[in-house]
Amino acid sequence: MLTRLLALSIVVAACSIAATAWLAIQTTSVAIQQEQGQAISSGNQIYDDLVGYAARHPSWDGVGQQVTVLAQELGRRIVLTDQNRHVIIDSEPGNAPLPTSASAGVDALSVDPSLVNAGPDRISPTAIGPYALSQDDIAFLDALAHRALDCVRNRGAVGTVTELPSGRPRIQSPDAGTCAKTLNQPVKSEQAALDQLDGLVNECLARQKLPPVDVGLDFSWQARTTQAAPSEVAPAQNDQRVQDCVTTGRHEQLTPFVAPAALLFVTSPGGSVTPNPFDLSAGNKVRIGLAVGGVLLVTIVVTLLAGRRFTQPLRALTAAAQRMRDGDVNATVDVKRRDEIGRLAGAFNDMAATRAQVERLRTDLISDIAHELRTPLSNIRGWLEATQDGVSEPDEALIASLLEEAMQLQHIIDDLQDLAQADAGTLRLHPEPVSLTELTTQVCAAHRARADAAGVELAGEADDGDVDADPVRLRQIVDNLVTNAVRHTGPGGVVRVVSRHATNSTVIAVSDTGSGIAAEDLPHVFDRFWRAEKSRNRQTGGSGLGLAIVRKLVEAHGGTVTAESVLGEGSRFTVRLPTVNESRDAR
Repeated sequence: MLTRLLALSIVVAACSIAATAWLAIQTTSVAIQQEQGQAISSGNQIYDDLVGYAARHPSWDGVGQQVTVLAQELGRRIVLTDQNRHVIIDSEPGNAPLPTSASAGVDALSVDPSLVNAGPDRISPTAIGPYALSQDDIAFLDALAHRALDCVRNRGAVGTVTELPSGRPRIQSPDAGTCAKTLNQPVKSEQAALDQLDGLVNECLARQKLPPVDVGLDFSWQARTTQAAPSEVAPAQNDQRVQDCVTTGRHEQLTPFVAPAALLFVTSPGGSVTPNPFDLSAGNKVRIGLAVGGVLLVTIVVTLLAGRRFTQPLRALTAAAQRMRDGDVNATVDVKRRDEIGRLAGAFNDMAATRAQVERLRTDLISDIAHELRTPLSNIRGWLEATQDGVSEPDEALIASLLEEAMQLQHIIDDLQDLAQADAGTLRLHPEPVSLTELTTQVCAAHRARADAAGVELAGEADDGDVDADPVRLRQIVDNLVTNAVRHTGPGGVVRVVSRHATNSTVIAVSDTGSGIAAEDLPHVFDRFWRAEKSRNRQTGGSGLGLAIVRKLVEAHGGTVTAESVLGEGSRFTVRLPTVNESRDAR
């Protein structure tokens, strides 16, 4: 599986690199083709100069000198033709063929926004046409501009005077405001041009049944709300239909003032197409192939190293799991990492430790069960063999002894069955209201004779009221606790059973003044077959299952049981059962 995963990673990496290389080659090829059809030698200078000429002149008649100077300065052949490829001007007159594709189209009313700064209408800013100002108008506006600039500065702001291509001055200041209000009014020649543009624009709008608008010097517009018919709704400021009409009107107004659209061809001297530094020659293709191969090789090596680092701890985990399958309960893996694999190795080691502990507990449990069953069975077998051999007579005393051993054996088996049912979740409870007073009285009465025989005082105390519990199992819980307390309390001692109601629970406590339990033994009192007397002498302890059964039965009721003890002073076992509603919810 790991080998297939590593191989798949390599294949994916190789395919990714190959696809990336192919895409890069294809993209580069397309880009080169576009560059060969659109790129202009020596940047934007030739295009910018010719667009500027077209914007200021109604024809190309006088462009020859400018083209010749540009060609000499830049070392290029520059050819300008009309839309039908008829030569207008050629910096190297002759019959040298032109490239299949033009370098660019030169049109002052439709410039390339990637080469020349222009607005959304793509009209060259230098195409001013009828908006060109006379010297008198420029002088008049300059005087207004300087007065406006003084006004701005008197207000504590900063500003400068700039000039538009038409010769109109403009205040560059965010605080121009009212100071430049007079300056921003059109002069007579500009107003005439704007009136002409308004007529063209509104004719276009009328054909679309839109209300008329007024166009400003910056060619923005606003609706003539005062002249609109009541049924007409003024278009929104961003209405593209109005903007299209403004653009169309400007084209129509400026067409007589600009040179017609032309095609520009830029080649090397002598007529050959300017070499492109990005052409994919055979040598370049070989270099690209070598580069891709090198990247692929590096990727494969890195993938192999990373895959080995990834698979090595997984192989160690697999080997440890196989050892565990073969019976090695102490199989662990030594992986010192902090990533996901390290956490997986830590979880595996925890699982191995838990499994080893469970196996040890299982072995101890089998050993303890065998030990507990061996004693009564050995006694029964011994007495029966003695009777069979005629050594002992089958009198009433012998039969009573054999019955006692059989009952002890049955008691152990019953306890084991209870624990097995509790572990399997098949222990069935039949809860009903149980009187605390009756429970305490019955338990004390049942154990009174044994307590008196041991010289132990047995006392009970209970609140009024009931607890919702299985009466048989609850009696078994308290009986086991009282039996354990009486067994470990010497003559003159006291065993006390107290049943009372607490907040959200019922508490049944059995305390004694017996020998107590050492602090290091206290955590084990509810373990199976555990006895404080390590000799496992049944004279000082039972089978070691009583407290384990108590804990299981209490947990089945949704409660808890705890133990407190001071060595030499006595012990206290406390059972807490939930209230009626909580107890039923828990079950």
